[in-house]
Amino acid sequence: MTGLLRRVAWNVRHRWRRIFAVLVVGAGVAAPLVTGLWWSLPLVWFFGLFVLLPVLHTLTKPVPDADGDDADADAPADPALRALRERYARGEIDDAEFERKLDRLLATEDAETVDRSSSDVLAERVRDGLRREVERVRE
Repeated sequence: MTGLLRRVAWNVRHRWRRIFAVLVVGAGVAAPLVTGLWWSLPLVWFFGLFVLLPVLHTLTKPVPDADGDDADADAPADPALRALRERYARGEIDDAEFERKLDRLLATEDAETVDRSSSDVLAERVRDGLRREVERVRE
């Protein structure tokens, strides 16, 4: 039973807009039947879907960090990798030393977070990204 309740809670949390729209459509259909006024259907639909839904969506939308920059969005989360990348970008270390230190960093990563079969692919992706970033900075 908890699996069902967890699924319902997830759907309400993440799909509340769809649920709200279905409820507004249902209320719009029921409004003329309850009130006896035919014009209550478009009135409920208009205010529910075109006024209340956008307002609720705006109020519940997550607010981005005030100090978050788009330039740091692709920065690595690992501080050692970030420092290595910055040293390489400033020209303090050459390509061979950078790749040697990067290989050492990737070799010491926790086995739970990085699969050994994908570590070579990950290392190559990091190298390519860093090379592109360094070329962009030096231009």
